[in-house]
Amino acid sequence: MDHSTHGTHLSAVAMMAVSGLVLAAVVPGVVRLTRRAPLWQWVSLPPGLALPLLVLVHAWVVLADLVLPLPTGVTVVSEAALLLAAFVFWVPAIARTRHRLSDPGRCLYLFLAAPLLDIPALGVIASGHQAEGLAMIVGMLPLAIAAAVVTWSWIQREERQAVDALPLAVRGGDPGVR
Repeated sequence: MDHSTHGTHLSAVAMMAVSGLVLAAVVPGVVRLTRRAPLWQWVSLPPGLALPLLVLVHAWVVLADLVLPLPTGVTVVSEAALLLAAFVFWVPAIARTRHRLSDPGRCLYLFLAAPLLDIPALGVIASGHQAEGLAMIVGMLPLAIAAAVVTWSWIQREERQAVDALPLAVRGGDPGVR
């Protein structure tokens, strides 16, 4: 997931897109598939720490190489730190831990994260690497989609609960029919 914009144009664009996709789709997919694993209890941080951690690590990884070309070893460590921060970020939104967010909390958390994580990509665009920055933004679109899905499912759940709370006569139906 090398974020370097010093490679060939096509490879830098592809790497930025893949990096965004890993952060916004692959990592949450892994967390979702393993959401009941005891590991998530150990690495779970409060959302108020997990979100800024990801935002700062992401900014460092995406923007540091624009300021000063980094040695390969530093880049590898930075990429590993970003991957770990991504897992820590997704745990409160998906996994069953003591830090699991409520439905409204998850909506706010994900909708807040999407633009904050796009800011470094805007820095890449401003530095003259438009294709790479846009590739990062497009690669991270699944995060915004996840926020919308969480919001929609929350709305649907609230509506079902409201209807179920109504007396049967108000709902106008037979108790066996829904």
